Amino acid sequence: MSIILAIESSSETASVAVRNGTRLWQRQVDGVQTHSHSLLPMVQAVLAEAGLRLDQCDAIAFGAGPGSFTGVRTACGIAQGLAFGSDLPLLAVDTLATAAQACHEATGAQAVLVVIDARMGEVYWAQYRFDPDGDASVVTAPQLGLPASVTPVGAVQLCGNGVAVYADAFQGAVFEGAARADLMPHAAQGALLGQRMFARGQAVAARDAQPVYLRNQIALTTLERALARAETVA
Repeated sequence: MSIILAIESSSETASVAVRNGTRLWQRQVDGVQTHSHSLLPMVQAVLAEAGLRLDQCDAIAFGAGPGSFTGVRTACGIAQGLAFGSDLPLLAVDTLATAAQACHEATGAQAVLVVIDARMGEVYWAQYRFDPDGDASVVTAPQLGLPASVTPVGAVQLCGNGVAVYADAFQGAVFEGAARADLMPHAAQGALLGQRMFARGQAVAARDAQPVYLRNQIALTTLERALARAETVA
């Protein structure tokens, strides 16, 4: 199996992991203000612990979002810098999928709903289904909305810090098992998903890697609608 270095900083926890086959080395720090300063030292630490040079990795995975605007930009920028310097491809990993993977590993749940605090009274959320082999498919693609807009499909296991931040919005709803607000995007799962993406040929050149900004997409859609209305009136 491939050797993947993963970088994740879409939330208040920044993490780095190296996965070589089934072996895993990882580091993490908490506190969003330290992300830009802590990621590179963590990269050096996990590579040293794994006994690897960066150029021995097959690809670099990064948490592409959705998540903190600054956090996903930081992860993408550092991953691109490392990739350019070592001539490695990049893997843009869905951050909500990494949280879902963590939830699946911790609870065994096959249907997982991830709800992450997006600030400004909103959440990032998505739903995934895991097959018996542990591979996930997307039931509801990542989106941004009010906590009240979260609409699970069937019975699900709930995870992500959004369920704690907006607890009132989820009171009275029936979910499988206790909600796991502690399960968040992490590089350990990012490295695993990166291995699977690499095996499917989903790596891209460093110059082509892009973060996912759901708020930008919504703003653009609003602008497009306004322009369309103006053209209709004209």
